[in-house]
Amino acid sequence: MTPTSEQHETGVVTAFIVRPRRARCLAFLKNPKRRRDLTRELAHFKWIDPRSVRAIPTEKRSPAGIASILRQKGAPESCWLISEDADMDGREFPLIDALKRIVGYGMGTIVSCIPGKLGYFEDEDGRCILEKT
Repeated sequence: MTPTSEQHETGVVTAFIVRPRRARCLAFLKNPKRRRDLTRELAHFKWIDPRSVRAIPTEKRSPAGIASILRQKGAPESCWLISEDADMDGREFPLIDALKRIVGYGMGTIVSCIPGKLGYFEDEDGRCILEKT
């Protein structure tokens, strides 16, 4: 069964956002009038829980390399995006297509592969795998 948008977004917030900011993030994501307030912050997002961050080896920093890491960890073919880019925000994409549009462009984006368990994050300051252990 394919996860819903709500499962993806709630999973991202509860697993990958620092506890003091979770309620605010969830409230903004669920409110269409406030969602953009949150997604604008993704360019230099400081609320990712460092316990969930996994480094990406230099040789795997391409869309294909990142997709292979995520697939090895169980990522399905499609993913859900929370993005600074309004054309991508709140949409489901094939994983490799999403990564081709995100990797290296510095647009603040959280990719949810498995709700609350596995994702990817990129902003202007860097990129990482998100994993709840």
